[in-house]
Amino acid sequence: MLDALRAFLDEISGAPSRPRPFEASDHRLAAAALLVHLAAIDGVYDVGEKQLLHRLVETRFGLDPAAAGALIAAAAESERDAVDLYRFTSVLKRTLDEEGRRAVIAMLWEMAYADGTIHEFEENVIWRVAELLGVSTRDRVELRQAAKDAGKPITPGPWGG
Repeated sequence: MLDALRAFLDEISGAPSRPRPFEASDHRLAAAALLVHLAAIDGVYDVGEKQLLHRLVETRFGLDPAAAGALIAAAAESERDAVDLYRFTSVLKRTLDEEGRRAVIAMLWEMAYADGTIHEFEENVIWRVAELLGVSTRDRVELRQAAKDAGKPITPGPWGG
């Protein structure tokens, strides 16, 4: 909201606008914001979760560490400003195909298992996001099972660079 106001004021004053590499309509920002939300929902956002978040964002979106850090920072800001999950899921539903939406759910399960256990809040968020994205219950359960597999490497998503 503040960014939109700043952009408007810059536009009418003729001031040069600041480039924003990750716009609100960017599916990467929406997915990263959901990951940030999920990582912190159980009240613990530890070093292991932060490292996994960076690794997921770098690998799945084909970003270098600096770009991944910028995306995560933008996602954290966007997540703080959001009033619900629909802000992010609507972008994902509009921009990703079925495989891409399944990949988001897979990333969320991977993030949820970062600390070795699934908190009921994490499970509930993933269930709600899957419903909003149109990912079936069967797929959601299969993706959860896949995330439990020890040593499973993080593979690039269908939108990777």
